Amino acid sequence: MRGMTIVRMPRHRVIALGPLVIWLLALVFACAGAYAKESATAGVGIGGEIVAHEHLTLADLAKLPHVKVHASAHGVEGDFDGVPLIEILRAAGAPTGETLRGPALALYVRITAADGYRAVFALAELDPSTGAREAILADRKDGKPLDEKDGPLRIIVPDDKRPARWVRQVTAIDVLRAPE
Repeated sequence: MRGMTIVRMPRHRVIALGPLVIWLLALVFACAGAYAKESATAGVGIGGEIVAHEHLTLADLAKLPHVKVHASAHGVEGDFDGVPLIEILRAAGAPTGETLRGPALALYVRITAADGYRAVFALAELDPSTGAREAILADRKDGKPLDEKDGPLRIIVPDDKRPARWVRQVTAIDVLRAPE
């Protein structure tokens, strides 16, 4: 073994590393447990000023009616499955249809991603009786769950000219009132 240097470590140093190794292993297992807990509760927080605050898990979202949209961004096409954003907002108590009038027209929806990226929609733009902008909270692309880069949840707006509001890794949906 030419060119290799063998370093002999005194026995007392090897023993001193024991607690450090145990501590590092405990840290690894704690992080793994936190990751498992996070993936079990993965989903989206619903909140804001005028809706019921709740956390929808992936299992909760799977029970809601899904639609499929065909969309493309940056030259990549796909079929996305998800829940219409307006249906999630309606279920949370946001005014829609005939109740979306007067002061309620100043409401907007803020979508927040895991990295802090945010995008907004006017509530009226999403409502079928006013703007009818199709936006879905997608959980699948081409029949498969979204990958880690995009998911587990992503906003898809097929008619937007640029996918700037296609928020990846959605963590929160808030209905807020525009300031006076």
